[in-house]
Amino acid sequence: MALTGRAALLAALGSIPIGIWEPSWTGILAVNGPLALACACDFALAAPVRRLVLTRSGDTSVRLGEHADVTLTVTNPSRRPLRARLRDAWPPSSWQPGTGIEASRHRLAVPPGERRRVTTRLSPTRRGDRQADRVTVRSYGPLGLFTRQGTHKVPWTVRVLPPFTSRKHLPSKLARLRELDGRTSVLIRGEGTEFDSLREYVPGDDTRSIDWRATARQTTVAVRTWRPERDRHILLVLDTGRTSAGRVGDSPRLDASMDAALLLAALASRAGDRVDLLAYDRRVRALVQGRTARDVLPGLVNAMATLEPELVETDARGLTATALRTAPRRSLIVLLTTLDAAPVEEGLLPVLSQLTQRHTVLVASVADPHIASMVTARGNADAVYEAAAAAQAQAERQRTAEQLRRHGVTVVDATPSELAPVLADAYLALKAAGRL
Repeated sequence: MALTGRAALLAALGSIPIGIWEPSWTGILAVNGPLALACACDFALAAPVRRLVLTRSGDTSVRLGEHADVTLTVTNPSRRPLRARLRDAWPPSSWQPGTGIEASRHRLAVPPGERRRVTTRLSPTRRGDRQADRVTVRSYGPLGLFTRQGTHKVPWTVRVLPPFTSRKHLPSKLARLRELDGRTSVLIRGEGTEFDSLREYVPGDDTRSIDWRATARQTTVAVRTWRPERDRHILLVLDTGRTSAGRVGDSPRLDASMDAALLLAALASRAGDRVDLLAYDRRVRALVQGRTARDVLPGLVNAMATLEPELVETDARGLTATALRTAPRRSLIVLLTTLDAAPVEEGLLPVLSQLTQRHTVLVASVADPHIASMVTARGNADAVYEAAAAAQAQAERQRTAEQLRRHGVTVVDATPSELAPVLADAYLALKAAGRL
């Protein structure tokens, strides 16, 4: 229970003339006595808060950057009308900065025995699960002088999924995939690809594709058409150790890696390949296996939603052993990690041969675009020193990438905005060359 601002204002206004003309306890009681009686009546006529029945419905998931609507149904079982203000509390990251107060507060009027709905619109700023906190209801009497107040626990969870901003590149990559499959006028015969069908020779075809046995059985020259291998296994490995927590622009490296992994998973599933996900630092943080082409992308998005960088050094031996258990047969292992010299030379390189002996390995890393801009900085001594430091950092990354390439690893190093399409191109290049 609580006094309202209206009651305090009336008490102040009534005390002013008493203080001017007859300042005494009798005068104060003459003003505040009726006011106290009015407050008591107002409190008695206010609808009870504890007896309200609250339920939730609405969205249970939303992509980062979009809106989620959660509806709260308030049922008034009492015989008094409910005039109330309601606060639907959620974590601060459920709204854009500065908008939470307005979005979480609602005015409500519910007649006796009826129910009303109020909708809270969430605009999350971070991935993960957002769980509803308490619902506070302040019930007013008909005079608006005194209130009843209480809280209710109405649990609800909204899962904030990765935004998957790189899906805009998917149509162009699928067009390239159709070219590799021979479903356009471009026919590609990659080394080690699978035989698809025979067709009649057309001037301009590669004469090495002529099938002489089939030609001998018919009156026209027949050529073989080829398609990239299908039903291959791809294991996406997300390094969630301390290096993934470094921020590039407005988001950590892990977010850019997840976005690139989602584009590759969408492309590979359309290509007929099987995609699994492993997130690891010192233990398994997420594992998605055995999903169909239709279910693989929702499964990956749901698993990635709650992933956060861990401020520990990644155990490269444990990661390698877990990847080998997860991919017992020959696979394409896409490791999204850092190209910093120390973690690679001390952690990954000593155990890399265990992966490359049995699998095709592709390492993808997020580069900082600010370093590239620092290299060209000039004008004063500080800028020159920054350019020298940036050039040294780039040289170390290139040297680390070259060490990986000498072990037979394909390396992709790109900025957050370019990593997803470049990684998809690398996958298509491996597929066209029959290296999966």
